[in-house]
Amino acid sequence: MKSFAVTTKIACPPEAIWAVLTDATTYSDWAAGVHRLEGQIENGALLKLFTVSKPERPMSLRVSAVESPKTFTLSGGLPLNLFRGDRTVTLTPQPDGTTEFSMREVFSGWLEPIMGRMIPDLTESFEAYAAGLKRKCEG
Repeated sequence: MKSFAVTTKIACPPEAIWAVLTDATTYSDWAAGVHRLEGQIENGALLKLFTVSKPERPMSLRVSAVESPKTFTLSGGLPLNLFRGDRTVTLTPQPDGTTEFSMREVFSGWLEPIMGRMIPDLTESFEAYAAGLKRKCEG
C-alpha cells in the first residue's frame, strides 16, 4: 500500500490547532492546494474539497474517527472501496508545551496496485500543508 506522512511540532496547545483544523471556512487561507472546503469537520459528515488545480471538480470526503482535540480521518475514493485514501490527522501534546502534528494518508483497495502507481509523490504537498498549519497557528 502506498502512503505518505508528515510530522511537525507546533508551539500551540492541541485545542488551538484543533480549532484551525476544524474550521473548513479558513482552509484556503493556509492549506496549500486547497481552493475551498465545504462542510463541517465532525463525525460522519461529508465534505466537498475543491483543489487549486481543479476548482470546478470537488472531491467528496467522509469524516470519521473524530476524537476532539486529538484525531480525525478523512476518507475518499471510488465506490465499493475499489480505491480509497484515508488521511488521518493526529495531535499529540508534548512535555515542552508544543504539540506534535502528524498526518498520514494510506491508499488501499482492489485497484491500489494500479492506481497507486499513478499517484505522484505527495511528500512536498504534505510538508507545505504542515508548514501552512504551523504558520497559521503560531501567527
